[in-house]
Amino acid sequence: MKTFFLGIFLGLCVIPVLVLLYFRLGMVPVATAADPLPFERRLAHMALAAKIAKDAPQQSPIPVNEANFAEGAKAYRTNCAVCHGLIGQPPTAIAKGMFPRPPQLFKGKGVTDDPAGETYWKAAYGIRLTGMPAFMGALTEDQLWQVSLLLANADKLPASVKTSLSQP
Repeated sequence: MKTFFLGIFLGLCVIPVLVLLYFRLGMVPVATAADPLPFERRLAHMALAAKIAKDAPQQSPIPVNEANFAEGAKAYRTNCAVCHGLIGQPPTAIAKGMFPRPPQLFKGKGVTDDPAGETYWKAAYGIRLTGMPAFMGALTEDQLWQVSLLLANADKLPASVKTSLSQP
């Protein structure tokens, strides 16, 4: 029994020391081109999903209409496109050099399957350790919602808005 408790004690001491050495000896992949740590994506996505489920607004305070899409497109081009791309345009050098890579929001399904409140939360508060900044204070509340509604409806935008988002 004494050996059992000694084994547990040593295990509890050795593991933290090994983790500390892993970090102190520069073995942690911190470069943007390096592979992620084991479970890094899973843990980050789990934490983000839980926070958004808890705090994201459920309804937009502004209407879904062409005028708000047009204003959202202006704010998106100015603040978001450098990382998240434009319709039919290749990713920028900035986007290619980031880790994790920012999603190209007009390729594939983008975030059209996400509620606008989720996109609003991400744009307003940012996401730690991803390069996604918080735009709360930099953009108005209406601008944040206009961009969020634009992206939530990216698959059904009017032609005029799509045209403004496809210009390099």
